[in-house]
Amino acid sequence: MRRLVGMLLGVAVLMHVGATKAAGLEGEGAPYPEVHPGRSFSFPADLGAHPAFRTEWWYATGWLEDESGQTRGFQVTFFRVRSRIGEGSASRFAPSQLIIAHAALADAGLGRLLHAERSARAQPPLAGAEEGRTHAWIGDWRFSFEDGRYRATAHDPAFSLDLELHPEGPPLLNGEAGYSRKAPAPQHASYYYSRPQLEVAGELTLAGKRRAVKGHAWLDHEWSSEVMPADAAGWDWVGLNLLDGGAVMAFQMRDHAGRPLWTAATVREAGGETHRLPPQAVSFLPGRRWLSPRTGAEYPVEWSISLQLPGGHRTLDLRPLMDDQELDGRRSTGAVYWEGAVAVTRQDGTTLGQGYLEMTGYANRPRL
Repeated sequence: MRRLVGMLLGVAVLMHVGATKAAGLEGEGAPYPEVHPGRSFSFPADLGAHPAFRTEWWYATGWLEDESGQTRGFQVTFFRVRSRIGEGSASRFAPSQLIIAHAALADAGLGRLLHAERSARAQPPLAGAEEGRTHAWIGDWRFSFEDGRYRATAHDPAFSLDLELHPEGPPLLNGEAGYSRKAPAPQHASYYYSRPQLEVAGELTLAGKRRAVKGHAWLDHEWSSEVMPADAAGWDWVGLNLLDGGAVMAFQMRDHAGRPLWTAATVREAGGETHRLPPQAVSFLPGRRWLSPRTGAEYPVEWSISLQLPGGHRTLDLRPLMDDQELDGRRSTGAVYWEGAVAVTRQDGTTLGQGYLEMTGYANRPRL
């Protein structure tokens, strides 16, 4: 669900507006296509970019363990944004497609989130997102799929990630066969699939020291043209890998009073049976809150998620790896939000799995 980032459009275009005016490329291209139910997904073609749509993202999150047994959370995300500016121009500098990348590391030993980001016009070979296969890049930052596995690389002076992510099965379609509603009005929707239970191996560089790491991850690939309704303030999303092999994606869109506008979930059982739950079968109950010393935003860092499954009721409790996992993306996406590693437990404290939680709209409203 992250990745309801139609907010990227306005902010990213502002980054290039000066160059656009100087080149005489102002104007709009063709309208964005709408998202409709009944679309047939085709793989591997749908692993790649869909440049006609407004926004798109490849979003990988997970937990890593190094040789010493220390665990950390990680996130690598590539966004593609169609600005509709300069689409009729032959200029290589027209910002008609923009690429933005985020990487983050959650290290409880540091007590805070390490975050890096890049942005650029789509201008091969410098930056772009290919159709027909997963390959998004900005310079030496890359996210790709080859030989049956994903590869994520991000390099920053504070930390670097070089990871391989191996899927265990086919993509998991969310919503109605990949058509994922975000609000009561049907136009607020995306095409959306996940790849849970990715096996991860690779290398983390932190404070100049290289560490071999392994773990598990979650990948979301989502594209849309209009997602967030005007009466929404933000959303809460989770992607959870369970120890028994199961997986849970759940989200709620909140109004300005904090009430749920829309909720949904996809639950894959350990045996492979999949349940796609409607709003009335999913609820988010916030627990303990954390106050950011930087922004003054207050985030519910502990949650109980209630799922009404065909076989009965299930409650999953979420506990953060650390409280301070606030990410300040105002330089690129314009949003400040909480995004971090969480443990999944039963109410008696028994560990059930690990995953990632994203919360937006607590510090500022994501901009469309």
